This record gives sequence, C-alpha cells and structure tokens, in this order.
Amino acid sequence: MKGLLSIRYNGLSRRDLLVMTGIATVASNIRVARSANGGGLLAIKEVKQGEDVFGYLNSVKGGFDQAAYQQVIGAANEFKEGDQAIGVGAADETTRRNARALLANTTIKDLYERPLFEDNLQKLIWETTDQPQYEKVKDWTMGQLKDFLLAAPENEIKGIMNGLTSDTIGFVPKLMSNEDLISLSQKIFNPMPGTKMGEKGYMGARIQPNSPTDHPDDIVWQVFDAFSYATGDIVIGTNPVDSTVGSVVAVESALKDIVDTFKLEEVIPWCVLAHIDVQAEVSERFPGTVSTMFQSLAGTDVCNKIFDITNEKILNYARAKKGERYGLYFETGQGSEFTNAAANGVDMMVLESRKYGFSRAVGMELAKVQPEGAWLHVNDVAGFIGPEVFKSREQLVRCCLEDLVMGKLHGLSIGLDICTTLHMSVSLDDLDWCQDQILPANPAYLIALPTKNDPMLSYLTTSFQDHVRLREKFGFKVNDAIWDFYKRLGIVGENNSYTANYGDPLWVYYQYRLAKGDGRSKDAIYAEGRQKMLEVEERGVDLASGHGTNIWDLNPKLAVKVKGLYDDAKQSLWAELTSEFIAAVPDVVPVRTLSKDRNDFIAHPSTGELLSPEAIGDIARIKDSWGNDMPKGQIVISDGLNAKAIMDDGHLVPYLEEVRRLLAGADVTMSDKNIVVTSGRVRAGYRIGELLFENADPNSFRGILHIIGERPGTMHHAYSVYITVAKGKQWSEKKIDHDITKLVSNVSDTSLPPKEAAKETLTIIREIVGKNVNGSRRFG
Repeated sequence: MKGLLSIRYNGLSRRDLLVMTGIATVASNIRVARSANGGGLLAIKEVKQGEDVFGYLNSVKGGFDQAAYQQVIGAANEFKEGDQAIGVGAADETTRRNARALLANTTIKDLYERPLFEDNLQKLIWETTDQPQYEKVKDWTMGQLKDFLLAAPENEIKGIMNGLTSDTIGFVPKLMSNEDLISLSQKIFNPMPGTKMGEKGYMGARIQPNSPTDHPDDIVWQVFDAFSYATGDIVIGTNPVDSTVGSVVAVESALKDIVDTFKLEEVIPWCVLAHIDVQAEVSERFPGTVSTMFQSLAGTDVCNKIFDITNEKILNYARAKKGERYGLYFETGQGSEFTNAAANGVDMMVLESRKYGFSRAVGMELAKVQPEGAWLHVNDVAGFIGPEVFKSREQLVRCCLEDLVMGKLHGLSIGLDICTTLHMSVSLDDLDWCQDQILPANPAYLIALPTKNDPMLSYLTTSFQDHVRLREKFGFKVNDAIWDFYKRLGIVGENNSYTANYGDPLWVYYQYRLAKGDGRSKDAIYAEGRQKMLEVEERGVDLASGHGTNIWDLNPKLAVKVKGLYDDAKQSLWAELTSEFIAAVPDVVPVRTLSKDRNDFIAHPSTGELLSPEAIGDIARIKDSWGNDMPKGQIVISDGLNAKAIMDDGHLVPYLEEVRRLLAGADVTMSDKNIVVTSGRVRAGYRIGELLFENADPNSFRGILHIIGERPGTMHHAYSVYITVAKGKQWSEKKIDHDITKLVSNVSDTSLPPKEAAKETLTIIREIVGKNVNGSRRFG
C-alpha cells in the first residue's frame, strides 16, 4: 500500500502480505523440509498391486510415520518449486506416479482419520463437514471419488461434496490431468445469491483500481475506465497504500459515492482491502461507508496468526453481517504458508484447500444471518509470490485449475488473479496464453486493471481489454444486472454490441456528472475530465482508452508504454548496487548475504535472508564498538528486488537525513553506521538486529529500520522501510519475524516523498512503544 503504507495494526493486509512475501520471502522453509525428510526428497521406486498409502508406510517404516505420510501425499502433486522447498516434492516422475497410485487406492475414511496436520482450523473443517454426506462416501477410495466426480452430473456431486473435508478435496487434483480438472470445473457452479455471478457461462470481474498514493481521483477514474469497457460486476476492490482509518474511510467513501451516484447499491459492492480490523473500525466510526469486508486467509493457525486473525475472529465478523446484503471477501494463494515458515510439512495444494474449508465454514455462518443468502466469494491470487512457489506459465495454469476445482468443490464462488511477478519467467504474452488455457474451466471472475500492469502492486494480471477478448472468445457474460447498467450508461447498445462510447472513460465521467445534477455543458465537463485524467496519469496510473486493431487491444501508444515499464522492471530486477554508490553512503558498513550472485538471490530467496560469515563478523565489530553505550536503533539498507530504487537520485539520502533528524529530536539514539546489504531480503534485517541487540536490556526497546528496494514494475522505483521494534528479550530469543514488523511503502521522489516517509516512520515507532496506540479491536 503505497504512498504511505503503514501497518498500524498488528495484522497484515493483502498488500502487506504481497510486499512481504515478494521482497521478504521466507527461507525456503529449510527447517520444515529437513524435519519432514532429513533433507532429501522422497523416492518411491515401486508399489505393490492395490497397495494404499498406509500399507506402503507400514512396509517401509514399520508403521505410521507422520512426516513420511506428508511426503507421500505431497509427492503426488505436479512439480512446483514450493513443494520441493517444503520437503514434500517427488524426487522424480516415477515417484510421482507411484505416490498417485498409493493415494488412489486409499479410502476417504482412512485419510479422514489421519489428517496431514491438526490444529484449530482442521477442527473447524471437521466440525463443518456434513456428516450424512460423509457417510455416503467414506468407504470409497480416492480413485473411486475421482471417477465419480468426472462421470456424475452436478446435482449428484453437490449431494456429496459437503461431506468431503478440505484434505480430501485437496487430494482430488493430485489424481487429475489438466483436462480432467477443466471437465470437472465445467460442471460445478456456485452462484452468488440473487445474481448470475458464478453461474455457468458467466465470467465477471473485480475492478482493482489501485493507486500508488491512495489518491481518490486515481481510484475513481480507474472505475470509470472499467465501466467504459463494460467490465466489473462482483466487487470494486482497491488495495490501500495507507491502512490507517482516516485514509481507508476516504477511499471507501469515494467508492461508495460512485455506487450511490449510479444507483448500483443492490448491484455491486465495494471494498478497501485493509486488514479486517481496520475495516471494522471504519464501519463503526463511519456507518454506511463499508460494504463487503475483505481478509487474506491462510491454511494453518500459525500463518493466520501472522495475518492477525483466528477462526473465531473471522466467524464473529460473519455474524456481525446480520441483515446486510453484502458479506465477506477472501483472498488466498498457494505458497503463503511455506513463505511464512508455517507449512508444517504439508504441501501447498492441501494448504490451499484448507483455506477454502475455512471459507466454507464462514459461509455457513453468514447463511444464518443474511436474509438473501451468504454473500461470500474467494479470489485465488495464484502467481503473486514468485519463483520460489513456481516459475513457469504451465505451472501457473496448473495452479489455477487446481484451485478452481478445490474452491468449487467447497461450494464457493471462486475467482482468479491469473498473475505473475516480474521476477518470474511468465511474460506479458504468456499471460494471454495462460488465460486461454484456464478460461474453459469457467472461473466466477477475474481481476481487472486498465492495463496488465498494476501501478501499485508491481505485478502483471488481467486488463479490462483482456475481459473483452475473453468474453468474445468464450461467449461469457457478466452479471445481468450490471450489463443492464452498461446499457443505461450507453456503453452497450440494445443489441448487446458496444457503442461509440466503448473505451471512453470521459463519457462515463460525463454520465457521472449528469447523475450528480451537474448543469454544465458537455464540453465543460469533458475539459475538466481531460485535466483530471492527465493528473491521474502524471501520478503513474495509466488509464486505457479506445483500442488498437481489435477492440480488445490496448491503444498503440499505451501498449508501448506498458512494454517499456515491463522492460524497465526486468532491468531493475537485475541491477546491482554499485561500488561507487555503496562507498558514497555515509559511515557505511557493506556486507553480503549467502547469495552467490543476483541469479542465486532471485532463484533461491533463502540465500538472501542469511548473512555471510564475513558479514556476521562485521556486525559483531559494530556491536563491540558500542561498548556499554548501546543505541536504540540501527539502519540497514538492502537492494532487495530493485537496487535502482535505492540508488536513484533523491531517494535514499533525503530519507536518511530526515529520519535521523527526527529520531534525534525524539531522543532516539541511533547507531552512526549505515549497514548496506548486497543481495538482502527483509529477514536479513531481522538477523542483523538479533546479532546487535542480543545483549540489550530485556525490557527496553531496540529497533531496526530496514530500507529495501521494492518489486520493480512501475515508474516510481520505490522502496519500503521495514520497522521492527521489540524489547531486548525478544531480540535475544532470536525469533523476530514479520508478525511484529510494520511497514512504510512506495517511497520515492514520485510517490511517497522520502521526508514524508521519515515522518510516518517516527509515528509508527511511537505507536509501537505505546504512545498513541490504537486499541480498537472488535473481535480479539
């Protein structure tokens, strides 16, 4: 959340998670991998005829072995780098094939009674699994379940699917080809109550009007832009830069104004994707401003704790929606647990399925209190984390198809973010190919941006024009109620073809002003609109208009610009801090991580989180130089995924000078050294703090300010500041992690000015140490 992203609440919003997992990716969970299998991958050379998972374990282990069980189940997956990192990937294709054979021979009952991992979330899933339906299938093998799902019609599938636990549902795609997954997904539909969204033949959109500065005009004009392409129906949802109540309510109010002005209150909800506690406080303090409420979910209690949520907290938020039309909106994605060291030896696909089980349980609670039916949908953000989860376009397709099937079998309306990061090998053109492979499976909706390039999150996803192309190619419709609005708006004609106003956000603005009762001439309103569009684009937010050769093509000028941003991102990704730059940093202490080079840093994120032996020695010397006069804090500077963000003129120096001035004025003593880390990720800062402050007074606060280059992909070349303040006891225990870290993001000379970021840094530090702490939690 850029412009001023700060986590003033303990939990992580979606943007926070994306920034942290993108820049701070957890050590490929080496501890978990080693505990699961001693450091090697499972090899199954042969299986006996009819042998099941538990028979195999008995033959090779002499009985049940939990870690080996997790390995066998994980080995049945299609290859993904994340499963290898967890330690549950197959050693080879023979192992994969044999693991599937074992799984196919195993009964649902036996698997039900042996969960891969048991925690409170697993207990909730058990409690909300339909027992009469379970009784119908418990004696089936997984192979029989697979055959049934592929052969039976939808009504028969819906007669048993609520009796399947999330683990069982997570086992299903392991036994299926892509073609099988598409075939099954084409049969199961769970529409949103009172709408066509999620029905067969319908494919909608979440408009994602993100702004690098949370400027209301940036957000509003992207919504106008979406409407001009007749795109958007399930939710208008923006990722906030500033997750404070004041900023969130401003954005919520801007979105509400559009919906109210166009009289769409019963047609489309809006959402600001801050942490759910923040949204709740906004709702309490500013009644009527919050519509659908959002939260990221994980598949284990430990990972959900990092997001500052529990089962009961989310269930309580569902209950609080009593009598409202709109409910809850969740986002998920394979890999978030292992990248937060919380996979517990379970493969990524089953953990993803557990998130859908969580969602199903929440939907059941919503259904008790919502008169028109539970309004709940899930967005699977399949490709955001990066190459440590998976790398290729084929893997992206596979992941999306797996998740669609698992979500649908849980009874959910599930959409997709068919996306890629700029440090993966999936290109702009590859995304079109991925869309074409996935769309026959008929997701409920996709994300929608003015171009494929998100101006704030720095990743590639689906554009408004992609929606137009896909609707044309596959014959998909959008929700009838919003399509009627597009007709009233004059974007779509009575014959359902596009009018001359197609792709013209100025026309939508004109209609908006007329709906407001604006009596000015069309020329005057258009002139004002053009000026506003220019201001939006100058802030780094592209607005699409018109088209190229085909109506679903970007206009040529904008297409060139987007390609330029993509090319610059690739250059930024591979840029390195120069020796001249490092030498120019005042009082610099240069150190390295274990990454051998830039390629190693990008391909193996864990290497960028661990300090080299030489670095450990250099940091020890800094600590020794303090003697008995230990400062309160240390500044660390890392290249991250964009060294240019650190090296660009007007970026680092103004922040350093201002934050040191402000901290001195607040009597916060800082080390005079600036530690510059080459090939550094966020956890490298934690490790530095643990070394420096391990002998600090257990009850006094010490902190690390870690300045690190963000993912490239926008014009801003922005960096983030990770603020980790903890008492000496916590530093000495050496368990510092993301759950206590706050964040100021999108710092650059063209987004959040460095001096303003310094002020925000001090504000957050004050809140952490107990001055002006906001304690407005509703549900624990």
